[in-house]
Amino acid sequence: MGDASSLGKQPSVFNRLANSSSRLLGTAGAFGIAIAMVLIWAMTGPFFHFSDTWELVINTGTTIVTFLMVFLIQNTQNRDSAAIQLKLDEVIRSTRGAHNAMLDLEKLSQEDLDKIRLLYEQLADRARRNDARGEAVLGTPVIHTEIMECLEEKRDTNGSSSRY
Repeated sequence: MGDASSLGKQPSVFNRLANSSSRLLGTAGAFGIAIAMVLIWAMTGPFFHFSDTWELVINTGTTIVTFLMVFLIQNTQNRDSAAIQLKLDEVIRSTRGAHNAMLDLEKLSQEDLDKIRLLYEQLADRARRNDARGEAVLGTPVIHTEIMECLEEKRDTNGSSSRY
């Protein structure tokens, strides 16, 4: 991981392009331009006798735009997801009573995530049952042991930890 002095550096050319493109192309104006282009293409059909070349123009154009947009959208989504995960990690880290074991959950296997989800579903069910019986359901139950059991380290054959 880079050091803290690298924070705030200018984003790469691709990231700047992806940010600008996603802001620009995600507007009503860009959508209107796309609709106008399709309408112009459709109106030129009779002039070109609805030929194969005429159809190829729209097919090729939409394929190229779609291909390029996939990368721009994925780049934007990856950065947004990473930023949200970091913000959630900070909320967990700074909240008294929160479990720091919940940091970086996105790096766990699906099996481990399913175990933790089941634990939280059980907590919710227990709270709803208590609420139905008129018992207090406020507060933060201590679940550190259960979380640690869900996150139990897997050991490989030579006894070293395979995680963290």
